[in-house]
Amino acid sequence: MYATITISIGAMIGSGIFVLPGLAAKKTGPSVILAYLLAGLIVLPAALSKAEMATAMPEAGGTYLYIDRAMGPLLGTIAGIGAWFSLVFKSAFALVGLGAYVVLLVSIPSGYLVYLSLGLGVLLIVVNVVGVKQSGRLQAIIVSLVLLALAAFVFDGITYVDSSRFRPFTTHDSGGILAATGFVFVSYAGVTKIASVAEEVENPGRNIPFAMIFSVVAMMLVYTLTVFVVVGVSPSDGLMADDMLTPMAYAAGQFAGRFGELALATVAIFALTSMANAGVLSSSRFPFAMSRDALAPERLSEVSGRFKTPIVSVGLTGVLLLGLIAFVPVVELAKLASAFKILVFTFVNLALIAFRESSLESYSPEFTSPGYPWVQIAGTGGGLVLLTQMGIVAIGGAVGIILIGIVWYLVYGREKTEREGAALDALRRSADAQSLKQVEETFADGGGTVVVAMDEDTPPDREQTLLGVAASVAARNGGRVHAVRFEEVPEQLSLSSATDMDASDRTFEAQTEEIAAELPAEILPREIVSHDLKRAVVNYADSVDADFLLGEWEPDRLHAELLGSDVDWFMNGAPCDTIFLRHRGLDSIDDITVITRRGPYRPLKVLLADAIAVQHDARIRFLTAVEEEAPEEQVTATTTYHAELEKLCTAPTESEVVRTSHVIDGLVAATGDTDVAVIGTVAHSRIHEFAFGDPAVELSDRIDATVLLAHPRELKSRSLVRGLVEKLAF
Repeated sequence: MYATITISIGAMIGSGIFVLPGLAAKKTGPSVILAYLLAGLIVLPAALSKAEMATAMPEAGGTYLYIDRAMGPLLGTIAGIGAWFSLVFKSAFALVGLGAYVVLLVSIPSGYLVYLSLGLGVLLIVVNVVGVKQSGRLQAIIVSLVLLALAAFVFDGITYVDSSRFRPFTTHDSGGILAATGFVFVSYAGVTKIASVAEEVENPGRNIPFAMIFSVVAMMLVYTLTVFVVVGVSPSDGLMADDMLTPMAYAAGQFAGRFGELALATVAIFALTSMANAGVLSSSRFPFAMSRDALAPERLSEVSGRFKTPIVSVGLTGVLLLGLIAFVPVVELAKLASAFKILVFTFVNLALIAFRESSLESYSPEFTSPGYPWVQIAGTGGGLVLLTQMGIVAIGGAVGIILIGIVWYLVYGREKTEREGAALDALRRSADAQSLKQVEETFADGGGTVVVAMDEDTPPDREQTLLGVAASVAARNGGRVHAVRFEEVPEQLSLSSATDMDASDRTFEAQTEEIAAELPAEILPREIVSHDLKRAVVNYADSVDADFLLGEWEPDRLHAELLGSDVDWFMNGAPCDTIFLRHRGLDSIDDITVITRRGPYRPLKVLLADAIAVQHDARIRFLTAVEEEAPEEQVTATTTYHAELEKLCTAPTESEVVRTSHVIDGLVAATGDTDVAVIGTVAHSRIHEFAFGDPAVELSDRIDATVLLAHPRELKSRSLVRGLVEKLAF
């Protein structure tokens, strides 16, 4: 257990305490103490999340592996690059600090600090290439010695603390505290390192969570007490100087003289060397792991036959490390290291949510994070708030990593990977569950008032089909059908002069009554005269509190119309669900196919199909198309959803999932000789249809059967986010 704890603590004891306190204090003053505490609290949710995932997947890989498997290769690429950059920046920062402490022991001009740091960097790269690594026992010894030295520093130094050095406590208000918190966030970066070697830990279900939580709490205490002493014994002008990279030695010198300064410098050199070496070792494994997953060139996963190390990956990491030391200012190194780590820890929290919500049978952790999902939401929110307070460099770095990851994945990784993350599965299952709930509610509470809009040109066979569909829907919930013939008259003619019933009106009513005699719902014939036909239709539907507006789709014009007006106008303006009929003859109904191109079925389509099938003793077939290369998880989720959907229907059902490289072609071919096809439609501008086409129109054009195009009123309020989520998931 102790060895496990020292892995986490050892990865944290380094630049966070030996280099950062002075630079962070410049941003907020003595309240830098609170910054270390707050950073620990924001890190804790990620530690809990990663502890849970490590017990579910106790295998080498850590952060990149979990995010990739949870959220897919795109976010896995972003996280892998972000984690790699974070560790390299942290190692570069540690080496600069290490050089500064070496200067205290060896007489070297300060101008040569960068060359000293570069030399130390080259040494560590060589060490990692030849595979000379410190053992777990040596790591435990170094960590123990550093902790003892810090304890001695605190217990001796606390007696020299001057309370006047804490006034004013905050120099830049709350914004300064948050900026400092983000700045020192990287101090806790090593807490989750233990997950990278989870498969080597005995009893990971108990030891990994305990080690992570204990390490965070212990380091919050160590950091708080140590920084309290550093601030309390150090003159503010010296501690907050721009070039203060050795705050611990500076503070020790204030109460223990030259000996204390040199002693702390020696301890810092051991701690920073150990941390920098571990950072180079760990960071080089991210390109290595991404290469194995086909998200990076295969050469990065090559292992040297002589040294048994990933020499290309170590070399690439080394080049980046040396470049950062040579050209990036030390403060920016710390900022970017923290920013990238905040971004990665945010992804860690989201990854846990993805795993939990996906309901994957293979995800079975021995330890579960308490307070889910609020703990993860708090950690994500806290991290994003910190990013906004860290300045343009940190924000730009985080955005840059995201853009680099996206571009790299699109250009290189997408064609080489076929897996997907648990998050997509969670999104699908969530959307499916919501759809099933909506269908169930619609079946239970759906209204039954249907307005059928016709004009004087509607022939008897079309009227019979329209009223047959409407009566089937109305009968389901004991409603009735308003069979309305609308007539438009010129503005010059008064409406009162056109309301007298004529022979055509009497013929319409008699014809309607004859049709109604064989239908399962009450039919109310009505004639309405108006100067504006489309508004008359909508106003009438509103006046009778209609649940559905049904009319004939007229495609043989420049744009599809209902009673001479754009169908999109009715979709946007009607106070109820709109249904359009494309009539192609209908002698009998034995088979009804409900089609969807993407995602779950809208309740309106299911309701229509079930209502008609019940009245005609027909069978419903649910037909869904997926891409030919769709992952098996998507097909399985869709099949499961179909099975649950079938249970809600009254009529007999069957379902089919079609793999196809061309969705429209696949659906048309699979529809076969069905009698009625039910598809969804949405409102589009004519410019949109001209530029991009309309899949619903193309489908209805190519299917030989009678088609019902359904537009639920709920789509008017569908958010952009929901639409994007559905496109992403399906």
